Amino acid sequence: MRTTPLRVTADLPKRAPTQGLAPLAPVDADRIGQMAADALLAELDTWPKPGLVSPFDNGSHDDMDYGTFLRSIAALRPFYTELAVAGSADADMNTLRRIGRRAEDAMLAATGGVNTHRGAIFALGLLCAAAGAAGAGSSPLSAERLMLAVGMRWGSEILRGPIPLNSHGSGALRRYGAGGARSEAAQGFPHARDIGLPALRAGRVRAGNEDAARVHTFFALLAAMEDTNLLHRGGPEGLADAHADARRFLLAGGVGRADWLAHAIAVHRRFVARRLSPGGSADLLAVTIFLDRIERAS
Repeated sequence: MRTTPLRVTADLPKRAPTQGLAPLAPVDADRIGQMAADALLAELDTWPKPGLVSPFDNGSHDDMDYGTFLRSIAALRPFYTELAVAGSADADMNTLRRIGRRAEDAMLAATGGVNTHRGAIFALGLLCAAAGAAGAGSSPLSAERLMLAVGMRWGSEILRGPIPLNSHGSGALRRYGAGGARSEAAQGFPHARDIGLPALRAGRVRAGNEDAARVHTFFALLAAMEDTNLLHRGGPEGLADAHADARRFLLAGGVGRADWLAHAIAVHRRFVARRLSPGGSADLLAVTIFLDRIERAS
């Protein structure tokens, strides 16, 4: 394990120090961007994730597969680096949104118009910017520090910002009053902090390997989240049933149970039969993986 703090090494333009604050130092933006892309790949490779694309099948989706997600991740990686650089230069929310829109355009170009990672562009993009901003200081990065930074720096602007008219999350917001990704980010990712990270650590203890630990984390997030993708596809009944399935898996022992894989696969098949797809939970799994790796690298 590294003993030196994570830093950003990208060359940044010099800027006058803000009154009362020290000038920003360089940070390892490229490494932050790579860690974000690696978190997306780890989320994609996690199996079984009920209803979602993996290396083994397309889940509840006819318009995307494993290769679609790989192309999307490759297209997004440089934008995560750019967001880390922007954060270290104290960029405002409008600047981050412009980078995010270009990232979304690159994703759609790489996937033939399929939305694979809109939510992950938003959530991981904010955390990369927060990592750039935090890495420009003198203290090591930590998951807690990044989550707090997102809420404190940009929380009010996130909630005031434009709502996309064609996203599943905005549709669920209008129809069901669900807060979705915007609320999660504005509050500093409470589900990643209070559920995702503890579940990932518990899964490692119960199963002794990272693959199973990520599955355990996914089910823990699924059991607790108001996933707007589930609301979009299954309505309140689909969301309630998904919560119940995930909670039964956890109450039975999660990945600590000898037959956990068969249990998880059975849940996956039920989701596919009903075309349920908990994409919001997948985004929070990627966020949790990213924060865990930041923590372990510092």
